[in-house]
Amino acid sequence: MVSRSTQPPPKRPVGTVTRGTTNPNRLRRMDRWIAAEHGARLRREEAPVAVDLGYGAAPWTAVELLARLRKAAPGVRVVGIEIEPARVAGAKPYEREGLSFRHGGFEVPLDGGQRPALIRAANVLRQYDEEQVEQVWQRLCARLAPGGLLVEGTCDEIGRRHVWVALGPEGPRTVTFATRLGSLERPSDLAERLPKALIHRNVPGEPVHAFLRDFDRAWAAAAPYASYGARQRWIRTARALAGDWPLADGPVRWRQGELTVRWEALRPAG
Repeated sequence: MVSRSTQPPPKRPVGTVTRGTTNPNRLRRMDRWIAAEHGARLRREEAPVAVDLGYGAAPWTAVELLARLRKAAPGVRVVGIEIEPARVAGAKPYEREGLSFRHGGFEVPLDGGQRPALIRAANVLRQYDEEQVEQVWQRLCARLAPGGLLVEGTCDEIGRRHVWVALGPEGPRTVTFATRLGSLERPSDLAERLPKALIHRNVPGEPVHAFLRDFDRAWAAAAPYASYGARQRWIRTARALAGDWPLADGPVRWRQGELTVRWEALRPAG
């Protein structure tokens, strides 16, 4: 007689396998922003969990996320989640106190149905259709703990240029543009790293196109400040933009080569 298990079959993770491209320090700009903007919230929670969703073929980004977040919130734990089982198996040797890896997708499986205080999904939605983004955002935001944060965006292979959307349980809040200033010719160079929700909207008539146009104009007008360094030129550019666009940050973040805009100002038309 063949015995049959009474256990239900495991649920298939939600999502599709990504290319898995990753490099050490690729997400340092995003991590630095998260620690600065969300660190206080993580410190207030007794046992906060941060999820590195879709960490890729190697676990470097999850390892680095733990180290960077613990400078701001010593009690945080990081769980790396990957939809490709072989990647999870390859990451297991890197587990340590506060860091674990598991198989999963957009359902964000955590022990006991725990809700994470942070979900970071970098370079994950790049391969999806624009029409799928809102549904994924809603699914991930529904998994957040009260006051939690979803950070979803795209960067280049070595992390010089990065654009991300920050979302709370209620939905999108801000868009952040971050760059290595020494390598920047013009702000619109960041357009190729716009997240999926915006990258196809960089056309005339769309708010993000108008913003990048004004960003370039302000950068050009601030050219005399380049003699004081790219950082001073960027700060001057941000001050000029603040007159017409609802920026959500100030000089402390601008000095890091960042600029954050309210989502409402860049929301796709239609």
